[in-house]
Amino acid sequence: MIYELRIYRCLPGRLPALIKRFENDTLRIWDKHGIRQAGFWTTVIGESHNDLTYLIRWDSLADREQKWAAFASDPEWTTARAASEADGPIVDTISSQLLAPTAFSKPI
Repeated sequence: MIYELRIYRCLPGRLPALIKRFENDTLRIWDKHGIRQAGFWTTVIGESHNDLTYLIRWDSLADREQKWAAFASDPEWTTARAASEADGPIVDTISSQLLAPTAFSKPI
């Protein structure tokens, strides 16, 4: 099992649009492709209040590669993304790290 830590830094005022996209479209499309989230967070205290941070659980790097490629090329996703950005771009930057749990880590 590996985890992917992703941090989306939104453009000012656009975090609500990103959250709405995840709630209304992205998570449903992830389910279709077998992508399993381990949690989502917004920043209360930290560098930026424009961040959405989340974890995805993957069985392996190959699992990630296959499922993420299928999601990224899904016409339903590309349509939903374009619709959510009709008022302009949402995300400024994306940070991604793939993490392996230690032997003493509790499963999420």
